[in-house]
Amino acid sequence: MSRPASSPTASLILRPESWVDPLPLLQIFPRQQPLEVELGSGDGSFLAAWAAQYPDRDFLGVERLLGRLRKLDRKACRQGLTNLRLLRIEASYLLNYLLPAASVSTLHLYFPDPWPKRKHRKNRLVNADFPSAAARVLVPGGVVHLRTDDEDYFAQMRAMFGSASGFAETETPVSLTSVITDFERGFNAKGIVTRRASYTSMIGPPPGSGPPERGGPFPRCTEIRA
Repeated sequence: MSRPASSPTASLILRPESWVDPLPLLQIFPRQQPLEVELGSGDGSFLAAWAAQYPDRDFLGVERLLGRLRKLDRKACRQGLTNLRLLRIEASYLLNYLLPAASVSTLHLYFPDPWPKRKHRKNRLVNADFPSAAARVLVPGGVVHLRTDDEDYFAQMRAMFGSASGFAETETPVSLTSVITDFERGFNAKGIVTRRASYTSMIGPPPGSGPPERGGPFPRCTEIRA
């Protein structure tokens, strides 16, 4: 069973007993509500607000930087959010190995590191493998919501999902676009446009879908800015 990290006060940060087996979601979220996952929660400005609006959904915030995760933990505990849990892990590892197949209703990915230099673009989270990893964990009809300020990365995001079978582009709900991250707010104040795209999984994971074989070292950490 995954359990919150030990702390003198309540904490929403999980400490799984295994980092190689799928997360026991029924133990983490016993109410069995639709699960939404934010890949790279940053300071938590989006996720805390979004989770507060929807107590009938469960939320998992994923962030590799401990300081950011603790900030979100404190914020969520102050708000009394009982439908939110947090995990310190690299996003691609979570998608590929820790989330069970067909377990997630919505994936949120906002302002991932654009790795603007051409030689570093191989480190981008949304690459040729990302749509299939997302399809594995999404339920049929599940949605991926993307945001970025980087024009080139946005083009890559659209190209990756546009060429992936089983996804259809859809409108981003106004209720979602109205909830922004602190990072986004700062960009918008400078006149930098937020680029958004959303994609619905039309077929869900194939029968017997499981995580890929672990053929190499622990995946490289890529910073999520939010």
